[in-house]
Amino acid sequence: MGLKSFEITKEGNPYLCKVEFVEIEKIRQTLLSFASEKVLLAHSGGIDSSVLAHLLQANQIVFSVAHCNFQLRVSASDKDEDFVKNWCATKKVPFFSKRFDTEAYKKRTKESTQLAARNLRYQWFEELRNSHGFTVLLTGHHLNDQFETFLMHSTRGTGISGLLGIPETDWIRRPLKKVSKTEIVAYAKQNQISWREDASNASDDYLRNAFRNQLVEPWLKKHPEHLSNFKTTLDHLTAANSFIQSQMDRLQQQIFKEHSFGLEINIHSFEQIPQSTFCAHYWFAPLGFVASEVVKLVKAPKGKMLFSNTHRLIREREVMVLTPLIHTKDEYYILNLNKNSLEFPVPLYWETLSQSSQGTWKPQQAALDKSVIKKPLHLRKYKKGDYFYPTGMKGKKMLSKFFKDEKFTTLEKEAQWLLCDSNDAIVWVVGKRCDKRYAAKEATAEILLMTLSL
Repeated sequence: MGLKSFEITKEGNPYLCKVEFVEIEKIRQTLLSFASEKVLLAHSGGIDSSVLAHLLQANQIVFSVAHCNFQLRVSASDKDEDFVKNWCATKKVPFFSKRFDTEAYKKRTKESTQLAARNLRYQWFEELRNSHGFTVLLTGHHLNDQFETFLMHSTRGTGISGLLGIPETDWIRRPLKKVSKTEIVAYAKQNQISWREDASNASDDYLRNAFRNQLVEPWLKKHPEHLSNFKTTLDHLTAANSFIQSQMDRLQQQIFKEHSFGLEINIHSFEQIPQSTFCAHYWFAPLGFVASEVVKLVKAPKGKMLFSNTHRLIREREVMVLTPLIHTKDEYYILNLNKNSLEFPVPLYWETLSQSSQGTWKPQQAALDKSVIKKPLHLRKYKKGDYFYPTGMKGKKMLSKFFKDEKFTTLEKEAQWLLCDSNDAIVWVVGKRCDKRYAAKEATAEILLMTLSL
């Protein structure tokens, strides 16, 4: 488009900006890549999303619009909604809108206004994605937004990924992320694009606004070249983060092993990593764990655990075991001895034998004295205080001690089923050991032979 000069007024102070639409020309190819997608544009009515909507139309990209009315600015919020709705009607663009009771949501969740609005809108966008089959969501975030996010995150204490600005995903894309606000404003004026100005942007009530109004804009007004320098910095950080991610993923493949119950992390290999806390943060922070606590768990005794909202990390002898956190009620299954088998939760079958059938039983079998069993029998899991009288041993033994002697892992203990009588006494640690009080003897007339199908 060549070099254009525009008089841009900010808070009554005119300053001259020479603008060349370099980045906007570049993103045309990005926009064309969305031609085969089902596109949803998040449109607030502001200049950023208005310019993006114009660019999509100019490049003949078919899209729909989603507008959020957070009802935070009285009539102004409704006027924003009407503006976007009317634009969509004029341009024949499918329009979706939703009104949110943001204040009620804030009271319920104890979140800030900005976080509440963010969560509400992205939850709704996800609903639209699922109900209408949208494959990509576009937002109007630009280079200045990236710079503000970079500064905000750097003051909070963050790693490289936190310095990369506003993230993208396969679903959420931000085509204007390398375009400056100056270029967006100039492009809007050149193409006579209408938009709505959000008066709350001038307020410093929100942290981002305070950063923008008190720090970013005054600084960039004096040093506009620093935004271009930041873009270069962002490119370097992105490349470094990509390299780190590839190396971290390669290292993870070496020390994380998949199993049916979850992942095993080799403790010895983990301890050999010089930057173990950094690695722990990269691997476990997305699951809700604190890296320093994970490192402590490596040194903890066997059986110690860490919990997040979604996962559990267990310290075993030579590995840590990562499993999804599943909240289940106590499981209890009654056996109907009139039948001869049970498929769930474990495959068991049984038969009644006469005394003459005494023989050598397999490890996965339990030969019980039918006359001493208090029916009904049932299956359950371990609970604290359980004990039994193991065959081949003197006296009783705490089940926890039995598990320890047998070198059960935590997951194996949790998976172990117990066959109990009507008094909840353990008859058989299924597949492992009988209680000798119930085991068949030479004088037993009827033997109830239980078999675990392997």
